[in-house]
Amino acid sequence: MQVTYTFSIRSGLIGFIFSALLCFSAGAQESSEIVRNAAGKPDFSGIYQWPVQLEHDEDGGSSATIFDRKYFPPLLEDGEDFLEPRTGDPRHDEPRNFCMPSGFPSGILSAYAMRWQQSEGYLIMIHEFQAMTRIIPLDGRAHRDYIEPSFYGDPVGHWEGDTLIIETTNFKRWVLDDYFYTDTNEYRMHSDALTTIERIKWKSTDALSYELTIQDPKIFTKTWSQEFEIQSKPEWDSAGIVEYVCQENNRCPGGICQN
Repeated sequence: MQVTYTFSIRSGLIGFIFSALLCFSAGAQESSEIVRNAAGKPDFSGIYQWPVQLEHDEDGGSSATIFDRKYFPPLLEDGEDFLEPRTGDPRHDEPRNFCMPSGFPSGILSAYAMRWQQSEGYLIMIHEFQAMTRIIPLDGRAHRDYIEPSFYGDPVGHWEGDTLIIETTNFKRWVLDDYFYTDTNEYRMHSDALTTIERIKWKSTDALSYELTIQDPKIFTKTWSQEFEIQSKPEWDSAGIVEYVCQENNRCPGGICQN
């Protein structure tokens, strides 16, 4: 009985070690499939589809150009001011018809291809839509306090393990998303107090998890987030990013030309 008992323990221990080795091997294999740079950090260089909502209506497209309202926290008492009706002025209702920037975060959610190029010190995001380009330092430096507010803000990145965290501040008051195409009485704006936090990591060998956090203390009672998926599209590489040109002083908003 003693021999049998000892053999049973030994067999169980060997099985446990074997199973652990298999799990470790599988994890190592999965980790090794992620491209890393010389510093050992994930390398996000490549061509991608725009961010796609994880859930969307049956008749909704794959574009994530509007946030899902279910993630919104309660608005402040004056927060309703960011839900504006259309005014009839295309510079307000659709400023992109006058070649004005889409801004962030609206721009990155537009249904166009993106190319990302990463070095050890920077991640450069080039979005085909409006040729939107963001140059993001990855060393966790402080935000610049000597520049004016802008449409795309001042991004700074740092790593938390294999997750890239990008915090962007110093925005102009501008468009939050394209919800006014769904409800023309609600043109969603963010305030000049907006801070965005992007959390980017590989969720598989061909898709990124992209979590976008919105902090706007002039509008929302608390910070809120929504997760999207960004699909790698290496098959698009041969076509590449094409030139997006907006004609300066465009006088034909919506195809209706004016004198």
